[in-house]
Order: sequence, then C-alpha cells, then structure tokens
Amino acid sequence: MTWSNPPRTSIRASRYLVASADHIATSAGNEMFARGGNAVDAAIATNAAIAVTGPHLCGMGGDLFALVHVDGEVFALNAAGRAGSGADAAALRDEGLTEMPFKLDIRSVTVPGCVDGWMALHERFGSLPLDVILAPAQRLAGEGFPASPLLAGMLPRLDEASRTNLVELVTQATHTGALVRRPGVALALSALATGGRDTFYRGLFGDGLIEIGNGLFTESDLATSQAEWVVPISTELFGVDVHTVGPSTQGYLTLGSGRLVDQLVSSGLLPKDPKDDHWAHLLIEASTAAGRDRPERLHQDADGDALVAEIAGRGGEIDPERASNRWAPHRDGDTTYLCTAGRGGDGRMMGVSLIQSNASGIGSHLVEPNTGINLHNRGMGFSLEAGHPGRLAPGRVPPHTLSAALATSGSDLVSVFGTMGGDAQPQILLQIATRLFHHGQSPAMSINAGRWALKGPQTGFDTWTGAGGPGIAVEGHASGAWAQGLAERGHRVETSPEWDSGFGHAHAIVIEPNGGLSGAADPRTVVGSCSGG
Repeated sequence: MTWSNPPRTSIRASRYLVASADHIATSAGNEMFARGGNAVDAAIATNAAIAVTGPHLCGMGGDLFALVHVDGEVFALNAAGRAGSGADAAALRDEGLTEMPFKLDIRSVTVPGCVDGWMALHERFGSLPLDVILAPAQRLAGEGFPASPLLAGMLPRLDEASRTNLVELVTQATHTGALVRRPGVALALSALATGGRDTFYRGLFGDGLIEIGNGLFTESDLATSQAEWVVPISTELFGVDVHTVGPSTQGYLTLGSGRLVDQLVSSGLLPKDPKDDHWAHLLIEASTAAGRDRPERLHQDADGDALVAEIAGRGGEIDPERASNRWAPHRDGDTTYLCTAGRGGDGRMMGVSLIQSNASGIGSHLVEPNTGINLHNRGMGFSLEAGHPGRLAPGRVPPHTLSAALATSGSDLVSVFGTMGGDAQPQILLQIATRLFHHGQSPAMSINAGRWALKGPQTGFDTWTGAGGPGIAVEGHASGAWAQGLAERGHRVETSPEWDSGFGHAHAIVIEPNGGLSGAADPRTVVGSCSGG
C-alpha cells in the first residue's frame, strides 16, 4: 500500500481484525488476540501503543470514549476529564477573553480521562493481565519507535514556545523514520501496569499536573475517576441500529443527521449514485440542519435522545435543490480512532469502537514535566458566557467533538466505525454510514471514497461559531461532479488535495453474514493499517 495508491479492497479475516491510524499500534492489538485476549484487550493495547507513537493525535494526557458490544448488548464509556477545582471563568472574562484559550494556557487543560478509560474497560471486560496489554506500548516508549511522516512533518511548524515545551519530540522526530524514545512515558506505563490508576493520577504524572496547574488542580480532583459507564444513545438508520455515546459528545449529530437522510431515502429523493452532486448536497443539508444550534445545545447535561428526536423533525429545513447556508449566530482537529472486533479466547464475538484525543493536534502544547506526557486542550470546548449550559466551572466536562459509532441488527454486531476530524466527525460518519448501510458498499469503498466537510475559518473547531458560517471543503479525489454542482446550488466550495487528513482518519470493521470480518483503515493516515487473523 502507498498513500497515493491505497488498497481498493477490504481486508478480510476469519477470527479478528484491528484497524488503527498506525500499523505499529495495529500490531500491538493483534498481539493481544494472538495471546488469547479479546477485543477490549486489543483496543487498550492499540490505544496505548499509539499514545506513544502518535502524540500529535492522542496520548495519556487526553480523553477517551468507547462503545463495546458483547453478548448482544452495547455499553458506552465516557472518560472525559473534568475541569479542575481552580477553574474560574470570571477570571478569564476579567482578562478580556470571550473564548477559552486555544493553546499554551493550562486553563484549557482538564484532568485527562484516557488512563481512567483504560482502567474501566479492563476492569469490566478485559481478559488478559494489564501488564501484558501495556507491554507493547512500554517497549515502544523505552526502546524507541520510528517517527511517522505526520509526526515528523508537524513539529517543524510549531512556534518557538511550543517547540521549547515539546523539546523531547522536537529534538528526536527530525525526519520520517527517526528513532524516538519517550522514557517518561515508559515509566508511567510500567507503574500503571503493576500498580493501577493511582500510580498515574497520584504518582509522578499527578504531581506534575498539580505543579504546572499552579492551583488549577487539587489532589482531590485527581483522586476521582474520570470514567463513567453511561447509557448509549441509539436510533435506526438504513435498516440497522446505530449507537454512539451521548452528550457531552456531539455523536447525537451523526444520529440526527442520519435520521434526516433516512427520511430522504424513504421519500425517494436521495440519488442512488453517491457520485451525484445532489447526493452530497442533501447530506450537507442534513448536516447543517442537525448542527446549526450545536454551540447552544451540546453540554454535559443535554438529553441526547431528545436532541436526536428534535433533529429528526427538521426535515422541512432541507432545501432539496439549494444551499440553505444556515449556521449558529456568531459568537484542524486531531484525534485518533481505532476499532477491534473478533472472538477472544472464550469464543465470544466482541466489538470495540474507541476514540481518543488530545483535541487539537498535539493538544495544549504543554507538557507534564515529570513524564513528558503532552496535555490535551479539551477545555477549549467550554463557554465563558455566564450561565451558559456548557460553561467553564470546577468539576464540569467540556462539550466534546469525539464521536465513535457502532451498528447492530437485533442483538448481532454489524459494524464498528468512526473517525477523527474535529467538528467534521459527524459529517464524515454520515457519509460512511450512508455508504455502508444504505448503498451496501464495502468498508474499503466507503473509507476510500472522497469526502466533503463543513469547514470553519480557522481551527477545525469553529464550524458553528466562525463569522460567516461554514464553507464546504471537497476532497481532491471526490466525484468530479461535486465541486461544480455544489457551487451551482449555492454552497461556498473550496477544493482540497487528494487523501487530505483534514477529512478525517476513518476506519471500519464489518461482520459479514458468514461470520467473517472485513475492514479497512484510512489511507489518509499514511501509516495506518487494518489486519488480523
């Protein structure tokens, strides 16, 4: 496989598959299956490995969400970190700020939930010992790993303050293939593997976080687990049941916009050929109808099922022919997604859809000093508006863009799928779900197809808040009819290069009717892979 010539067929296996944005991490997941572990063991191992090799995407200093299907049931995990006890929106407003700082400010850092997410997954569903699961990641951190093209390519673009903070990465990942060691991360993984969550949150990492927070975090903040098992939100789309994690994530937008497209299918309006610009137009209309009020509606206490039902009633907002150009009143994200599915040593089929993030690329560009773990900037999702339901306050969880998905039919697992992509995640998932479940395309066809995405003016997180509203970005290898046709329908269109990672790193695994598995990893990752046995 090459980036310019991605695989055109899905990867197939009889027992298990792992798909991730880094082939090294995929190998760690496969190792767990080979040892008799299950899909949760494989997901944790894959995530831990890419937390080492992909600090530009995710890491132990970020947050995590997951869906698990086992024994006919779907379980949802929200491991989003809470704001520290010292969080003070009024102080930020007094400084003249109207939005949360984007980077290089500890006040946009919440307590990272990733490690608590691993622990919750392992305690409930893991089958292998934690030290076995974390061993591949620990080896990578201690012995070193080759820098990926994306990691080596982004570091030179950092400003001087960020380069100073991230000196461990900057001085090692100087070119593709350069050996990178992360001894502090190796130490944290080793302690976690044998001593549990307190060796992380109340050990060297926790001590360093309190130090750099300078009053923002307390020992009590770190003593409380950030992971919570929640009821997934679900809806029927294209003949299957699609599940996601509810607020504080924006996954409800995938379900809501999918309901609108399903209505278009029932009314005969959706073209049979996704290459038709009318197909792209209608999905865009559904996405803007769903997301136009996200800044006001998405917060930790929102009712996800009610939001999906409300969006499903917005069919009248869709103009079948012209762009509605709606957006919220004025007021390039990186993440990693991975999925695993297969039969473990006990013979049970299990599927995991897991998304884990530093938020904006390398996160806050701040580093916990004792371990060198870079910290996310998920707190940027908070509102500084007094009384806003998504406001910054101690112990609150910020609105999240992360949107993992899982599909079932009755009690049977159909697919695990998801993507990174900031605000664009629900739009990418809508396109993939429509291709997979309505058009019956294979995972590879659905993942490889060119995409469109709503695009804000600057960051990948300002789709619904940027002045002028979102434009439409069309990927270079998308249907040749899209760009011109969408422009003629009134959309503000710009084209992007082929295989642009700004259109997400999506992966999917599908359980076939004969019980086998087929899957695909996104070529836009450059080094991603899907493999199994």
